[in-house]
Amino acid sequence: MSRTAAYALPRYKNKKRGKKRLGKRILLLFLSVLFLALFLFFYFQRNVTRVLIAISEATMRASTTIAVNDAVYYTLSDEMRYEDLVTITRDEKGEITAVAANPLKINKIARDTASISQSNLKNLSLNGIPVPLGALTGIEAFAGLGPSIHFRIIPVSSVSCGFSSTFESVGINQTKHSIYLNVIADISIVMPSKTKNFAVTTQILVGESVIVGTVPDTFLQSDIFGNKTALAP
Repeated sequence: MSRTAAYALPRYKNKKRGKKRLGKRILLLFLSVLFLALFLFFYFQRNVTRVLIAISEATMRASTTIAVNDAVYYTLSDEMRYEDLVTITRDEKGEITAVAANPLKINKIARDTASISQSNLKNLSLNGIPVPLGALTGIEAFAGLGPSIHFRIIPVSSVSCGFSSTFESVGINQTKHSIYLNVIADISIVMPSKTKNFAVTTQILVGESVIVGTVPDTFLQSDIFGNKTALAP
């Protein structure tokens, strides 16, 4: 074997070993990156997502209250009276024979309130949810720390409205009739890893009057909107 061949053989072996070592290092680096990515993914799923869902739910509940209150403000005029919502019929002796709701007025208020509430809620969610940077650690103690960053979420909302009323005795032959507007907002927070569903119920007093005279028991036990109730003590 010539000197050149004898010298080239070790260089070839060293070069081959170097390629194997480089390949092992690349494989080790790839496995490390893969392990880190999987760890971060499961950590995010288990801890960070839970904190984000909690913050998103609290924010959406507050936004829903604002949206409903604004809708009621625009829907109910200051001039609206109890008599606009309810008609009381009496006989010749002045006895109460019927207590009926005004269906056109009631339905319009419910429809407009639901529509405006849903529109307000959609507009309030366009800016996203402000989440403190500490919340991304997944540790609840750090959830309120650091500057806020905005996360875009997909809130799906459905708002429905209904009326209810209660009768309350306030004296001899005197009954207080209270009318409430009940707004129910069903909210779904859709995130890539989880969906959170909850409902926000808001009850607003829209009309109240003291009825002088004996109210028939049929009205005391079921309100004028068909909901079962009872005479309050």
